[in-house]
Amino acid sequence: MEEFRNILVVSRMTRYCKRAVHYGVSLAKKYGAALTVVHVVHDPFGIEGWNLPVPNLEKDYQDLLKKSRQQLDEIIASENKSGMRIDVLIREGEPVSEILAVVKERNIDLMVMLSHEEGHLEHFLFGRSNHELVLRMPCTILLVKKEPQSVRF
Repeated sequence: MEEFRNILVVSRMTRYCKRAVHYGVSLAKKYGAALTVVHVVHDPFGIEGWNLPVPNLEKDYQDLLKKSRQQLDEIIASENKSGMRIDVLIREGEPVSEILAVVKERNIDLMVMLSHEEGHLEHFLFGRSNHELVLRMPCTILLVKKEPQSVRF
């Protein structure tokens, strides 16, 4: 079995994100690995052709970034009772590019992320990235189901 030294958890700020963080914390403890949690907010203002005449969107976007950081800090605090070091990154931009950059910068050898499909709001905020990440990721990926499902025979 591989030894993981640098683990990355991709946060989506959904109610299920805590499961991915839980797996990341558990695996980092087991392997004595460095743990980074990244939350990438897809910048809707960077989209070509964006010209909605709504003046409050930029402020709402900044509020979303602040709220994302607070939610992520709460999730990590509830999961990390041992006080291990967890680096938290909030990035803005195209999710696949930003996540791939973090993987390269931090020499990540295991990435943990939710396996579910993005909804309409997540698609707007984060872009459609799960499929592309799986195809382009240079390291091992652990996909976490949002809820355990019982198997019936």
